[in-house]
Amino acid sequence: MAIRTTVDIPEPLHAALRHRAAQSGTSMRALIIGALEEKYSKKRKGAYVTGPFIKGKGKLGPAFPKDENPHDLVFS
Repeated sequence: MAIRTTVDIPEPLHAALRHRAAQSGTSMRALIIGALEEKYSKKRKGAYVTGPFIKGKGKLGPAFPKDENPHDLVFS
């Protein structure tokens, strides 16, 4: 089942799509669907996120005690 939607395409891009569709003997619809399928149908494997998220050489603040048991803070 196809779903109809409306998208505003800038005029220079629309002209380029129309020109490319005419050159390849296909429709603009087929070009757009092909481009969307190529870009979004494949599952891409991303890189694992590694820390630190914030780089710097600052000291840990009072919210990050080194020598206290975290369970003492949670269950107190």
